[in-house]
Amino acid sequence: MKRTRRLAIAVAIGVLGSLLAACGSDSDGASSSGSGELTKVRFALDWTPNTNHTGLYVAIAKGYFEDAGIDLEVLPYNNSYPDTLIDAGSAEFGIGFQDTTTVAIASGAKVESVMALIQHWATAIGVRADDDDIQSPKDLDGKTYAGFGSQSEGKILQTVIKNDGGTGDFKSVTLGTSAYEALYSGKVDFTVPFMTWEGIEADLRGEPMKYFKYTDYGFPDNYAVTVDGNTDWMADHPDVTKAFVGALQKGYEYAQANPDDAAQILIDQNKDVLTNTDLVMKSQEMLAADYMLDDDGKFGTQTEEQWAALGKYYYDQGLLTDANGDALTEEPDWSTFFTDEYLSS
Repeated sequence: MKRTRRLAIAVAIGVLGSLLAACGSDSDGASSSGSGELTKVRFALDWTPNTNHTGLYVAIAKGYFEDAGIDLEVLPYNNSYPDTLIDAGSAEFGIGFQDTTTVAIASGAKVESVMALIQHWATAIGVRADDDDIQSPKDLDGKTYAGFGSQSEGKILQTVIKNDGGTGDFKSVTLGTSAYEALYSGKVDFTVPFMTWEGIEADLRGEPMKYFKYTDYGFPDNYAVTVDGNTDWMADHPDVTKAFVGALQKGYEYAQANPDDAAQILIDQNKDVLTNTDLVMKSQEMLAADYMLDDDGKFGTQTEEQWAALGKYYYDQGLLTDANGDALTEEPDWSTFFTDEYLSS
C-alpha cells in the first residue's frame, strides 16, 4: 500500500535488474512445479500484504490458481521493486504502478501491464482540516511539504499548484513514512497520503484531514496499482499467462463484489501483519466502491488514452530516460506499455 518509495526506487531499476539477472533463474523463468500439471508462476509483492493485494489472496484461498493449472509462489517484498524482478526474470508477474512502470518501460525494462487493480489516483494532497490558511493548492506556496525523495513528486505538486493559480514554490523535506506523523503534529504543512490507507488511518486515529485531488486541478489520471508481467515470458507462455490473469481477475472481481468477506480472507491469511482489522475492512470497502471499476463497471481494463496522458506529462517534464540514463528525445508508443488481451470479458 505504501506508495511513498515508488519513484525513488524506480530510478534504480536498470542497475538492479542487471544485478538480479546475473543471479540466474531457469531458462524460461518458470518451470513445472512437480505437482501434477501445475505450472510454477512467481508473483512479486511491492510491500507487506495489504488491500492492494486482496484479490490475490482471495484467488489463493479459493483455489482459483490451482483450478487454472498454476502453482503460484508469492515473493515477499525484499527491497527490490517488483518491476526490477520482473525485468530480470526473477518473477513472471508482480505489482506495478502506472507512474513508475512508465519510467521502467521507457528505460527498456521488459515489462508490460496486464491489469489495472485501481483505476484512478489513490494519492491526494493532504493537509490538516484545521489549517485555515490552506483552502486549495495555490495556498501551498511557501509552505513545507513532507516528501519521499523522488524527483517526480515535486514536479507533480508544482504543476497542480500552478494549475490552481499559484507559483509552485514551496519548501520540501524528505521524511518517508514519517511524513504523516509530522503532518499530524504540525511540523509540516502537507504531504501526499494514499487515500485508501493513510487517509482511512487518519480518520481512525481522530486526525481530521482535507484533501486536494490532482485530477480536480487539470492533472492526468493514473492507474494507481497494476499487475505487470515479463514481456518475453508472456510471449513464450500465452496460455499460462491467460490462465494466470483470469484467475487473478476472478479473485479481484470477488473482492470488489464482496469487500467485507474478501477483507476477512486477507486478514485470515496475514494475521501477523494485518492487526488493525477496522482499517483493512474500511480500506477494502473504499476500494470496491470508488477505485476498482472503470466507467463501464468493468474490472482490470486500461486505455491508451490514460497511459498516454500521464506518460506525455512525464516525457514533457524530462522524467523519462533510456537505458543509459539519457532523457528520451522521442515520445514512446504508449500502446506497448499495457495490454488487455489476457483479461476475461
